[in-house]
Amino acid sequence: MRVTTTLSLPRRPSSVTRARHVLTTLLSLTDAAEDSRNHLAVLITEACTNAVLHADADSTVDITIVIDDDVCLLEVGNRGSIPAGAGLDAALPDPLTVGGRGLPLITALADTAAFVAGPSDQVLLRVTKHLTGVRTSPVP
Repeated sequence: MRVTTTLSLPRRPSSVTRARHVLTTLLSLTDAAEDSRNHLAVLITEACTNAVLHADADSTVDITIVIDDDVCLLEVGNRGSIPAGAGLDAALPDPLTVGGRGLPLITALADTAAFVAGPSDQVLLRVTKHLTGVRTSPVP
């Protein structure tokens, strides 16, 4: 099964919840295991939260979700820049620090995650996750 959707949401906190709801609805159409669904819910939440927090003020949060058999691809983009010192190899902050755990969580839960080239002045995070429990051959 292949499912693809693209969203362009306003840069506000409620968009994070909307993106997560769309993803979980699409995943409900698959037989992906609950742990895969939960990991993807965290992945889209963290990626969208970072986009909302770090995007330019008038930017939208652009999201592409592709579920193709046993792989889910998430792309989250916005107009802005990657925060200084932030990267997918970022270490966890001091336990008493507020924030700074999104990228380490994404790295830990995703099969692949990378900032990739997008249109100029765009930040684009591409995340892939293999879905467990999915049948890739038709049921007789």
